[in-house]
Amino acid sequence: MTLLDQLPQRSGLDRLWRFLPEARLVGGSVRDLLLGGQQVHDLDLATPEPPHEVQAVLARAGIKTIPTGLAHGTITALIDQVPYEITTLRRDVTTNGRHAEVAWTTNWQEDAARRDFTINALFCDRWGVIHDFFGGQRDLAARHVRFVGEAGRRIEEDALRILRFFRFDARFGSDRPDLAAMTAIRSHAGMIGGLSAERLASEMVRILTGPHLARCLAHMEAADVLDRVVASPRTRRLVRGLKLGAPEDGVLRLGLLSDAPDLAQRLRLSGKQAQRLSLMRGPYLSDETDILSPQCDDDALRRQLALEEHQTLLDRSWLLQTQDDESLPEDWDALRTRLIGMKRPIFPLAGRDAVKAGLGPGPEVGLVLAELQDWWRARGCLPDREACLAELKNRLPLSPQG
Repeated sequence: MTLLDQLPQRSGLDRLWRFLPEARLVGGSVRDLLLGGQQVHDLDLATPEPPHEVQAVLARAGIKTIPTGLAHGTITALIDQVPYEITTLRRDVTTNGRHAEVAWTTNWQEDAARRDFTINALFCDRWGVIHDFFGGQRDLAARHVRFVGEAGRRIEEDALRILRFFRFDARFGSDRPDLAAMTAIRSHAGMIGGLSAERLASEMVRILTGPHLARCLAHMEAADVLDRVVASPRTRRLVRGLKLGAPEDGVLRLGLLSDAPDLAQRLRLSGKQAQRLSLMRGPYLSDETDILSPQCDDDALRRQLALEEHQTLLDRSWLLQTQDDESLPEDWDALRTRLIGMKRPIFPLAGRDAVKAGLGPGPEVGLVLAELQDWWRARGCLPDREACLAELKNRLPLSPQG
């Protein structure tokens, strides 16, 4: 039995090895296999053959390829709709703090030497043998995130490695981060300002889903990094949320970490992410009387669900809970359980129903329906279509005449 036997499906991988026998799995897939294989997703390979030769070999084998990054030696093979990223071994020629000019090589150690961390510089060949040039297996066992080579130089090659360090620290790290890494990060922290907002956001959201996030946040603050990414971070509030069981949701945790009104713009979040943060922060009042709290009865929750999506109210519950030192945690958990179990109420009437009932077309239709909707919400959004139609007919004689 080898390490590869942990993979639930390896027929595509075996097919690639039939035509590229020197290729090796590399990086995250090897790291995760060593950790037990339960979180292995992307099967990326490295190979000594240049990219045009890889394309030609796979084309003759009837395997579809996509030139996803030829300038960097990468093609993607598709087998049964599963992508396999295959990259030619490389060495850096020049670097500029963001991108490197590379040249092909056949030397596995040269390729490993240009990778960021020792735990990502691991190779696994077709027989399940691990090739480890920089002590990555030892570091992984010790939960030690360490740069390959000199930490400051690696950061100067690509400043994003500062945040990548903390992403892996949040997932694998220990109480004592690598001293050389922390020293280099602190002295190069200003380079973060040169990174694009999109790259910052992508890494930060991934950092926030790490299982050891609370400890990682302390490391980021010690290295003068956190407030360079998120202005005036509310670290204590997020840590409190983590202790209370806030789910591994990067956008939710970002909302707990920062109240900055320009956060979405600063990080250039997607429209969907930005809208979620905005809705999470408010309004906290869904009408004049209902405030989201564990004391809400089911009628009050339905009234709020009629106006907001489940996700918005769940996000808002975490924001309110982490600001409330008086409520018991189990009260908020019970509230969320009730919310999740509720179907979102939809007002059962539309303008055509008012016209059909005898109201002339025009702005009066909207006024009457708005009043009727207030009546429906006041009753916990429980009246069904038949009851709403009956109430509509009762109200028509009282409506202003056009």
